[in-house]
Amino acid sequence: MGKKEKNYYFETFIKIVSYCHDAAEMLRDCFDNYTSIDLPKSIEAMHDIEHAADEIKHEMMNQLVKEFLPPLEREDIVELAHAIDDVTDSIEDVLLGMYMSNTTELREDAKTFAKIIYDCCCGLQKIAAEFHNFRKSALLREIIVEINRLEEDGDRLYVDATRRLYMEETDPIKIFAWSSIYGRLERCCDSCEDVADMVEQIVMKNS
Repeated sequence: MGKKEKNYYFETFIKIVSYCHDAAEMLRDCFDNYTSIDLPKSIEAMHDIEHAADEIKHEMMNQLVKEFLPPLEREDIVELAHAIDDVTDSIEDVLLGMYMSNTTELREDAKTFAKIIYDCCCGLQKIAAEFHNFRKSALLREIIVEINRLEEDGDRLYVDATRRLYMEETDPIKIFAWSSIYGRLERCCDSCEDVADMVEQIVMKNS
């Protein structure tokens, strides 16, 4: 296996994570200028991102089947690819939840959530860029810790936002809808942390 082939998986992880970043950026921009009329277009664009990420992941799985000696354990490559894909899926799921509940107005807490998710995905980009050097990198651990911190911010926001929802809102339909949306947003943060934790486990296993 040549140097190019050895780098294939690390380069592909960078590509897949770039779609997570694109999805998070789209979510943030959608929330910054939210109108329910534009939501179907945003969902369509988000689905295109998710589909493109799936295509890259499937290509990597096909390559892995033929690979004699991959640079990481096959199980780790498969699980990490699925974990990264889950991030994009969870972000798409937020917009689908808003569409299904016919959300016409955005709560400020949702904008804050979108910014945290975007920051998490920026962190994942840094992890992906550094991952090829995981045996020597001192930076990886710092980025993983930062994503863990952002996920904790998301957890606190979920609790506070849900409390505010029940204190301020009287319409049971809106309470139900936003409870679900907040849950989907929190899941995005969890998905990002899952990727960071999985990378940390791979680093420890191969140290």
